[in-house]
Amino acid sequence: MYITTGFKEYNIMNSAISVSVSVILPAINETYSLQETVDIILKTCSKETLCEFFIVLCDKSTSECVQTANSIQAMNCGVPVRIYYQQKPFIGSAIREAFDLVQGTHVIMMSTDLETDPYVVSCFIEMAQNTPDDVITASRWLKKGGFSGYNKVKLLSNFIFQRFLSFLFLSGLTDLTYAYRIFPVSLVRKIRWEEIKHPFFLETALKPLRLQIKIHEIPAKWEARTEGESQNSFFKNFDYFRLAFKVRFMKKKHITI
Repeated sequence: MYITTGFKEYNIMNSAISVSVSVILPAINETYSLQETVDIILKTCSKETLCEFFIVLCDKSTSECVQTANSIQAMNCGVPVRIYYQQKPFIGSAIREAFDLVQGTHVIMMSTDLETDPYVVSCFIEMAQNTPDDVITASRWLKKGGFSGYNKVKLLSNFIFQRFLSFLFLSGLTDLTYAYRIFPVSLVRKIRWEEIKHPFFLETALKPLRLQIKIHEIPAKWEARTEGESQNSFFKNFDYFRLAFKVRFMKKKHITI
């Protein structure tokens, strides 16, 4: 099997270890897409490798979304389903709180609106079995990845920003802003997280990168959501520049707890 790290490919030895994966699923207005995300993961992944689905709700979660989460929990699908109401506001806080509560050896950060392809989860898990101490992230810019329904202005801006990050961090990684990754739980609990809004997703790539944690990329296709509305406006993305410079010149001793 081959994986991609930056722009290079290399072979992984067949020395897989056992992993137990928690899948974080933050939900506000998703219903059928939340259900489909869970169904696809159950269909494509071995239940022995899935520790739990950790559904994060908040006070803005619609009644239909809550009902869907409860329905998933009642399925008795063979994988524990935990429903958690976040204590502090914003999406970064939701994931940070989940990081502290999940019970697996590894944790997947993804969305529930199908903008993060659930079929990639099985690839994440397989690769984590071979590289358990590393971070594995999805890239829309690799061959066999791509965008569908993405605004052209945002696409160009994304491309330029990825090149900026690559230069600033001296990295060959191609998609540091895509919030679709698997981490060792021990790693995410060692890092001092600071962001509470959408820049948190970029923080989850940049701080491991600064700690010289090996990050592997695999291709993934992004498709525009067909349900609900995004909670992240285009102009909020400019806050990513602030974060990028902050982390790049932060002392490593301030990155970890």
